[in-house]
Amino acid sequence: MRMGISTACLYPLELERSFQTLLSMDFRLFEVFLNTFSEFTPNYLRELRTMADVYGAEIKSVHPFTSGYEGFLLFSEYERRFQDSLEFYKHYFEAANYLGASIVVLHGQRDYASANISESTYFERYAALFELGQSYGITVAQENVNKFRSESPGFIRRMRDYLGEECAFVIDLKQAVRAGQDPFTMCEAMGERIIHVHINDNAPGYDCLLPGRGTVDFQRFRNLLLEFHYQGDLIIEVYRKNFSNLTELQEAREIVQQLT
Repeated sequence: MRMGISTACLYPLELERSFQTLLSMDFRLFEVFLNTFSEFTPNYLRELRTMADVYGAEIKSVHPFTSGYEGFLLFSEYERRFQDSLEFYKHYFEAANYLGASIVVLHGQRDYASANISESTYFERYAALFELGQSYGITVAQENVNKFRSESPGFIRRMRDYLGEECAFVIDLKQAVRAGQDPFTMCEAMGERIIHVHINDNAPGYDCLLPGRGTVDFQRFRNLLLEFHYQGDLIIEVYRKNFSNLTELQEAREIVQQLT
């Protein structure tokens, strides 16, 4: 396992500025949040890739700015919009290829309690997106996200059983806590199909803290990942409001590096 960081930690700072800031702090492994359409353009992607290459850094994963709309785009009853959205998501796969990333993160279906598509339809829609990503050399990984269908360990386990090796998962500790779920139960539901980790901490009254600032038993978490033969990375992901000074990110890095 290696240690990395998400550019989401410095949002809403412009992506190229947050990337440069984190590079200057000696971070070398990244998840990049693409935040708008213009960040798909070859010139912009070239700028990011050049910055990474200058520092000898790697971009492991890409997070779409359309995550909050995936229920509408990919998981609604309107079949033509789903087909059009598959075409649209090619932009993310192409961007990931340009940046050297191998993972695109999926949130899925929000407000699912009132949705009219079945679980099996969800799984089949995901499978189509997964297959399309594979054709680009990209793995589309379902993240567990609060208020989304993926917030439930039961749903994740059924998805894994239904799709077998044709699925992949991102576990995010804070998202499990926000959904009132045990992160370790979520980890077990994903099992050997976990390919990416968003690592953060929490404590009573605080669902998102930098690693080392809360009460998570990271050694237990690491041991559970190793039981599932996890060979991916640990990406620090919190939000700008979750720390005061940039030096705190460096302190969190030291904590996470002890787990790698």
